[in-house]
Amino acid sequence: MKVTITLDRSGRRGKEVTLIKNIQHNPQHIEKIAKKLKGQLGTGGTVKGKTIEIQGNHVERVKPLLEKEGFTF
Repeated sequence: MKVTITLDRSGRRGKEVTLIKNIQHNPQHIEKIAKKLKGQLGTGGTVKGKTIEIQGNHVERVKPLLEKEGFTF
């Protein structure tokens, strides 16, 4: 399954947020993935629709974790 990983600062007063977009799973599964990522990265985050927001710049650290879950980029 293909997802998009981007870094965003707009509308966040300069703070960086890693966005993981286009996750095609049900909301409960997306919540599980987000919880697992937040735990492994040691940071906060949230789920908004089909997008996971992780606080901070974790673009390179998120890729191998998502590959283990079966996602592609």
